[in-house]
Order: sequence, then structure tokens, then C-alpha cells
Amino acid sequence: MKWLRNREIRKLLCIMLLITMAAVVITHAFLPIAAVAAGAGCLLLDILFLIFVRRQYRLLSALGDYLRRVNDGEYALELPDNEEGELSILKSEIYKVTVSLNERSEQLKRDKLQLADALSDISHQFKTPLTSMSVMTELLEDSQLDEDRRNEFTAQLQMQLKRLTWLTNALLKISRLDAEAVSFRSTPVPLSRLIDKAIDPIRISMELKEQTVSVQAGEGTLSCDENWTAEALTNILKNCTEHTPAGGELHIFASSNVLFTEIKVRDGGPGIDKADLPYLFERFYKGKNSADNSVGIGLAMAKAIVEAQGGTLGAKNALEGGAEFILRFPKK
Repeated sequence: MKWLRNREIRKLLCIMLLITMAAVVITHAFLPIAAVAAGAGCLLLDILFLIFVRRQYRLLSALGDYLRRVNDGEYALELPDNEEGELSILKSEIYKVTVSLNERSEQLKRDKLQLADALSDISHQFKTPLTSMSVMTELLEDSQLDEDRRNEFTAQLQMQLKRLTWLTNALLKISRLDAEAVSFRSTPVPLSRLIDKAIDPIRISMELKEQTVSVQAGEGTLSCDENWTAEALTNILKNCTEHTPAGGELHIFASSNVLFTEIKVRDGGPGIDKADLPYLFERFYKGKNSADNSVGIGLAMAKAIVEAQGGTLGAKNALEGGAEFILRFPKK
């Protein structure tokens, strides 16, 4: 009877016995027969109270054991209870906390695995160009190296440095998006201006490949952060130019209705392999048709930017051929 070890219960039991004895003495002074009935009634109430206390103590003991097991990491435990009362409410709240702890624990495990994978991918992305740069640096130290080869290695070094700079900036931006440290300044932006701003950084590379872009934007506007949204759209366009052959054409369609504003970008490439579609926006994922110098982070960053502003970004194979990316922003 562990519950009798509780000091408060023992004190309460003593008070109840004193009340019982007082009731017997008082009733005996007036009517001896009534004293027997009063004593029996009080004892019955005492017994019923002790049964109730014993039951409640068992439930509290079970809750204590439950919490100890949860503290040991057994989050899969259940605590069913269909009864009413303050103790039942307490059990219900404890169960909710347990479920929440379990979800957080699983999320932490997933985050830990994702962090390990991300670190592995990042180290690989840096290791390849750094190794190449180290080799070219050693070659440049050769005094007998002819001028043409020296210029070639210097140009390759500059290209690798630009790639590392872009990768570093992209990773910093994604980390800020993950930490929700970016303050988006939403203003109405004309769709035509937003698209032109997104195209500007890739105009030269498109001209070198003799690619063209067809834009149908209309007079609508999009309420968004102009700089960040333009960067997201630039990353999508950059992906499209990489998969569109020389002399090909890109198509951009933008429209707005009472529910949402939509921007569609379609390239002139072979389309997206079905096996790549589920993973297209994952960081460092490189599909079967990816370019050799592709990092696999541009689309992931574009999706993070769009979703941080309440929008969605998806991809599919267009009926006309090629890959089609769809940005959709609901009206606020």
C-alpha cells in the first residue's frame, strides 16, 4: 500500500477518523442506537473515500511510470482514456505533449540526416573544382609551359573561381532562407518588368548559344519581392537554357486572374525524365540530362524563394515538348 506513505493522505485519513469518532460520541450522548448507525455510515464513507484515493493514486503512479518511460525515449507509448475529470484532462495533455515530443524527435533525426547529406554534397561540390585548380596551379608553375597553354589554364582557373563564388553565394542565400532570416518586401511588380529583370543575367549566354526567348506577359502585376522573385525566375531560366540546344527557343507565359498570378517557363529541350521529376527540386540533385558543370542547387533555391512568399513551384513535361516550370502566387 504505497499510497499510505503519502503524508497528505495519512493526515487526511486521521482527520476523517477523528470526525467519525466525534460523530459517534456526539450521537451517543443523545441516542445510543443512533451512534451505531452514525459510526457505520462514517466508516462506510471513509472506506469509499480510501478506495477512491487508492484508485487515483494508482492512476497517478501509472502517469509517473509513463513519463519515466517517455524520458527514456519510448515515444511510441499510448495513453488511452475515455473518462472525464481533471485527471483525465491531465492525461490527455500529457499524451499531446508526448506526441509533440515524438514528432520533434523524428524531425531532429531527419534534420540530422539531411545535414549530413548536405555537408557531404557541399564538400563534393567544393572538392572537385579545388582539385582541378590545384592541378592547374602546379602546371602554371612550370617555367617551360608555352603561352597558349598558360592562358588556357588561367582562363580555366578564373572559371572555377567564378563557379566557387556562385556556389558559396547560393549556399549562403539558401541558409538564410532556411533560417527564415530573409525579409521579403512585397510590392506590386509589373509582370513584364519582372521577366525582363530575370532574363538580363543570362542574355549573354543565350546570345552565345543563339537562343531566343518568347514572352507573353500582358499588363498584369505580381505582389512579391521583386529582387528575390527575379532571382528565382533567373535560376529557372538558367536551367532551361542549359537544356535547350543552340538555336533553340524559350517561352514565357504570364497571366493573372482573381485567384492567383501564374508564370510558365517552357524550354526547347528533350523534357524531364520521369525518374527525375520527384527529385527535381532537391538540393544537389542532378538528373540524367544535367550538364557536366551543373551544381544542382538553382532549382532548389528557386523553390525556396517562391514558397517563402506563399507561392508554389512545380514542373512537368509540356505537351508541345520540353520541360515546363509553373510558378503560382495566390492573390493576397
